Amino acid sequence: MASSPVPARGVPFARRVGLVLLLLALAGVVLAVLAGPASAAPTAPTAPTQPTAPTVPAVDGAAGDGGVDISIGGGSPSTSVTLILAITVLSVAPAVLLLATSFTKIVVVLSLTRNALGMQSSPPNTVLTGIALFLTLFVMGPVFADVNETAVQPYLDGQMTVSQAYDAGVVPLKGFLLDNTREDELKLMVGLSGEEAPADEESVSMTTLVPAFVLSELKSAFIIGLVVFIPFLVLDMLVSAALMAMGMMMVPPAIVSLPFKLLLFVVVDGWALITTALVGSYG
Repeated sequence: MASSPVPARGVPFARRVGLVLLLLALAGVVLAVLAGPASAAPTAPTAPTQPTAPTVPAVDGAAGDGGVDISIGGGSPSTSVTLILAITVLSVAPAVLLLATSFTKIVVVLSLTRNALGMQSSPPNTVLTGIALFLTLFVMGPVFADVNETAVQPYLDGQMTVSQAYDAGVVPLKGFLLDNTREDELKLMVGLSGEEAPADEESVSMTTLVPAFVLSELKSAFIIGLVVFIPFLVLDMLVSAALMAMGMMMVPPAIVSLPFKLLLFVVVDGWALITTALVGSYG
């Protein structure tokens, strides 16, 4: 009779030993993790450095009063101030050019001359504006030279303040405006201002004088424009009557009269006459 096999007892024992070793390994890992942060001792913060006291710069001429003396350019205006003033002058230059110079009358007369010739776009506005600008510089040249000599250069040299330079520079310009302003327009603007009549013309403020000058310039420009218009208007009427007599009612008189207007204007040297009249009106 065969004997039955006896179960081996070594296998469960080996499993128990392996389990015990695994638990011991896990316990060691957990202890190492928990002991790491505890072993790292925190470092104490370092004390901040004390700020140093500011040093006071030495000032010449200040007897211990702590004052600061700032001198820019030895009394002359600084570059930044000059630049700001230049930008301000450039921003108001168009208004000054239009209102306080001969530009208004010149450009109006040139525009009326172009309309009298019957040409709406020739010469173009750019050309008329350029001619008016250079004629204005020609007429106002002596005035600008006086302003530069009496106000601009002394201010740039540091000899005048801004207010002193303005008071000195406005004198030549005011003289030009008074010489070319009609008395009626000046009285009109003085009355509209509501102020008392000044003792003399030199006491009139610029805010009253400039509008009176502009009105005078417009009146003079319209008078010159009327004189320019009359011969061309007569020529238009003659051409229109001739076309009516020939039964050519459908032909526009303006087209037929344009060559005759140009011929007349060139023969009499119209540009020279108008330029002479404009420049001569400022004597």
